[in-house]
Amino acid sequence: MLHLPNQTNFYKGKVRDVYTIADKYLVMVVSDRISAFDVVLPRPIPFKGQVLNQIAAQFLAATRDIVPNWMMSVPLPNVTIGHKCETYPVEMVVRGFLTGHAWRTYKSGKRELCGVPLPEGMKENDRFPTPIITPTTKAHEGHDEDISREEIIKSGLVSEKEYTQLEQYTLALYERGQKIASERGLILVDTKYEFGNIAGTIYLIDEIHTPDSSRYFYLEGYDERQEKGEAQKQLSKEFVREWLMDNGFQGKEGQQIPEMTNEVVNNISDRYIELYEQVTGKNFVKEEVSDEETEKTLVEEIGKLV
Repeated sequence: MLHLPNQTNFYKGKVRDVYTIADKYLVMVVSDRISAFDVVLPRPIPFKGQVLNQIAAQFLAATRDIVPNWMMSVPLPNVTIGHKCETYPVEMVVRGFLTGHAWRTYKSGKRELCGVPLPEGMKENDRFPTPIITPTTKAHEGHDEDISREEIIKSGLVSEKEYTQLEQYTLALYERGQKIASERGLILVDTKYEFGNIAGTIYLIDEIHTPDSSRYFYLEGYDERQEKGEAQKQLSKEFVREWLMDNGFQGKEGQQIPEMTNEVVNNISDRYIELYEQVTGKNFVKEEVSDEETEKTLVEEIGKLV
């Protein structure tokens, strides 16, 4: 844990440490910790924090013309400093394709998800006629829960006026994300956005379009694979879950996390770096920063703010 000036709060998440400064700013340190099935795995993944932080920073900068966002500066490879917002208690999940949770719901025979009707005659990984928004509640503990637009507004979680604006931002961000992904030979399949508010203005917060918060397919061969009924070539964190499941772990009680050998850890690190380069179109430059350097830099940066 770092010792930062004017610190008013600290939150340790599964993979991130968040420091509140003077009740106005957040310092988000994206660690190399990795989680799956709501469990933090025993060994960190080198450079994972840098990968996620730098992807998010690039996409936040690329969407600032659509909606204001919380990011102010990225003083270190794995650290972002930004505005503290009053967060909306829902996550805006947007889906362009019938995959993941939506497919499992569909396969069970249901034709509605979060109050949104799902067309008949679809198969896994088919494209929806238009993207759909399937919001969830934001849970501090345990799993997020599906919720409909009507339930959100009726329960007063978000006013109808604000929720309508969140929907518009979500669809515009997703469209921009799909356009950028297409230029990289990818398809942005589904993703989630979180929003906050400062003095009546809505801000986009947290990370966006990272492989931990999004699912990507490779564009080349997508149609051919769909026609043949083959699995799509994915670019996401799914490979970590698949390795765990292959080794008998799905986060259930009594199950043992498989041994994370150096080879396993390095392979996961290499995959994250590959994800970075594919998603951003840039070469990844490994940067190691000690806790002492991190603290020194952040003390200086906070001094400029407070």
